[in-house]
Amino acid sequence: MKKTHIVLLILVVAAIATIVTVFSDFSTYETFESASKEPGKTYYVIGHLQTDKDMIYDPKVDPNHFTFYAKDKSGNVQKVIFNGEKPRDIERSEQIVMMGYSEGNTFHCSRIQMKCPSKYKKDQIAVGNKS
Repeated sequence: MKKTHIVLLILVVAAIATIVTVFSDFSTYETFESASKEPGKTYYVIGHLQTDKDMIYDPKVDPNHFTFYAKDKSGNVQKVIFNGEKPRDIERSEQIVMMGYSEGNTFHCSRIQMKCPSKYKKDQIAVGNKS
């Protein structure tokens, strides 16, 4: 083999290794159950707001604390704590994508993306404060 072929082969292997490393960090959507298996690790969970359960938000007491319940794609209902103000129109959202970590029986959420029912209305994103 020529030296140029060897160098090209090494560069191709390095490029493949870099691509695999970069793409291995991409998150997939999980359930509350799978997120609870590794507490503290950040996951994305898709769910639906449970409007029949309590939503607690009192801006006079703490404007950066919103508690609600969500049901994931497996049907598990879990308490969610969002460290930010209550997103506007969350009750009207079709789906919510929550980014956060599991701790005990609660999911601590730092970001919420609401999927709106209208195809003409953009999805809304709420970002909370670091806890």
